[in-house]
Amino acid sequence: MTKIAVDCMGGDYAPEEIVKGCILAYKDLGLESILVGDEEKIRQVLEREKFDGLQVVHAEDVVQMHEAPSNVLRKKNSSLYVAGMLVREGKADGLVSAGNTGAVLTVGKFVIGSIPDLERPAIAVALPNPKGKTVLIDVGANVDCKPSHLLHFAVIGHTHAEEILGIKNPRVGILSIGEEEGKGNELVKETYPLLKASKLNFLGNAEGRDIYAGTFDVIVCDGFVGNVVLKASESLGFAVLQMIKEEVQKSFLAKIGALLMKPTLNNFKKKADFAEYGGIPLLGAKKPVIITHGRANAKAIKNAIRVANEFLTHHFNERLSENLKKLLPQEVKV
Repeated sequence: MTKIAVDCMGGDYAPEEIVKGCILAYKDLGLESILVGDEEKIRQVLEREKFDGLQVVHAEDVVQMHEAPSNVLRKKNSSLYVAGMLVREGKADGLVSAGNTGAVLTVGKFVIGSIPDLERPAIAVALPNPKGKTVLIDVGANVDCKPSHLLHFAVIGHTHAEEILGIKNPRVGILSIGEEEGKGNELVKETYPLLKASKLNFLGNAEGRDIYAGTFDVIVCDGFVGNVVLKASESLGFAVLQMIKEEVQKSFLAKIGALLMKPTLNNFKKKADFAEYGGIPLLGAKKPVIITHGRANAKAIKNAIRVANEFLTHHFNERLSENLKKLLPQEVKV
């Protein structure tokens, strides 16, 4: 059976909500986890939940949210590092953590490692649009990039859209400040001809408005820009819901209208709720690495474990390795 190593000490609600999420994943989805962290605290939660069906691996240390990401490589007894080593050694098939994002990325890159032919893994997020979803990549793993890195990110995004979202021959664009060729900063302008020369379904520059319009299936950018877009999008979704709530309270008719629209508003909220998505994947690591929100609750952890399992069952890394050879010009090197 597939086993996902879960860092039970990372996140605002660790270990309570993390352990509960692992239990939900087992009960609701039949997915098994290895619970990594302070064994005494983990078993206390398991006892309260009257559940004893998951393996626990003790780790006495924790990587704190404020620590430098590189510290995780020195804290070899931390829950995150131990969980990463379980994956590296083949004792677990993937990693889930709600802890220090930079530290999770460090473990993914340097402990678990990247697949052959790919120097830099990248974080992808599937953002909703009226027609389905748009894969935005990278959203934070690589702040400083070269054109060849973005070319590889495009292949990763193509594979995500095709294998996970079921989009055949996904439309790929590069995020820029204008749709015309030649627009953008030096990184965008140097990457454009590489994408054009590839066998990807490259349609050219994508503007910010295209992210949620469904014009492209995959939009490529460096991690600095992508992370700004992701955080702004997350904030906007919740701000819109809050503004709607405030307006509803201003009149009786608005309250009646809101009551009638409640199912629609709930569906919108569901699309903006990170707990529904579980987490975002670091794609290109040798095994699935899922980074979930620091405020992750049990539901989010359960879904993060589900996402990790999806990448395994879809043989994502195998398809990505094939696409790196098939879709890129042979002369392109990272």
